[in-house]
Amino acid sequence: MADVSTHVPSPPPQWVENFAKFGLTAKGVVYCLVGIIAFMAAFELGGQSTQNAGKSGILKTIQDLPAGNVLLGIVALGLLCYAIWRFIQAVKDTEGKGSDAEGIGKRLRYLFSGLVYGALAYLAANMVLGNSSGGSGSGGSRETLVSKLLAQPFGQWLVGIVAVATMLVGLYQIYYGYSDKYRKKVRSAGLKDEVEHQMIRAGKVGYMARGVVWLVIGYMFLQAALQSNPQQAGGSSDAFQFIENSTYGSIILGAVALGLICYGVFMFMRAKYQPIYTTSGAS
Repeated sequence: MADVSTHVPSPPPQWVENFAKFGLTAKGVVYCLVGIIAFMAAFELGGQSTQNAGKSGILKTIQDLPAGNVLLGIVALGLLCYAIWRFIQAVKDTEGKGSDAEGIGKRLRYLFSGLVYGALAYLAANMVLGNSSGGSGSGGSRETLVSKLLAQPFGQWLVGIVAVATMLVGLYQIYYGYSDKYRKKVRSAGLKDEVEHQMIRAGKVGYMARGVVWLVIGYMFLQAALQSNPQQAGGSSDAFQFIENSTYGSIILGAVALGLICYGVFMFMRAKYQPIYTTSGAS
């Protein structure tokens, strides 16, 4: 027990904890809206389409609400806080992942996550300032990326590597949902059994749904590589459209959408209950 006590995480500065919790809440808002719009698109409710379910489409949906620019500004700030927290995790190694190959890999994932949500925060801020309509969507940015990669020597191989890496991320998300890895953080919070079980169920379904979306995006990148056609690549809205066009597509898309809503709820629960640490070493 004495050895365990020397590795009890220490509490972070208040501003770091506030950044993390505000960021997790903003992320939860985005994923819940993505799931809701995708579910409505799957069953043709309210005139929604899969194009509106992409993250850029969700930002436009927020902007179109009453006081939309204010709400979108709050979401942008929250996403920026989330990105900054991820950068802190990566650079300062706040969870004690270490500097071996496995630890560096995990910290690079935090860095990548920070870059993704930092870019989303930038897009949202530009929309608030009137510098972007948000209409180009994530699919357009991916097509641009693939075009640039294909123009390089061994371009198809480069796009293929991106495709395989993306699909591996999807498979890892599904595995992560099935494994006990994310449950350890939930169980370390000392929650009541009912709340803990709810978090575990929401996390399991949410991670699996995210994994499916990443797998589809990776498959589209692979098709872009094989056909040397950047228009085959796409983002989440294109992935939703791909799923919807498949056999039993509406049912599958509806299930994935519900999973993404669960992931958003899991983010809310993490913001409320999960301890935020500065280090996993001795305090």
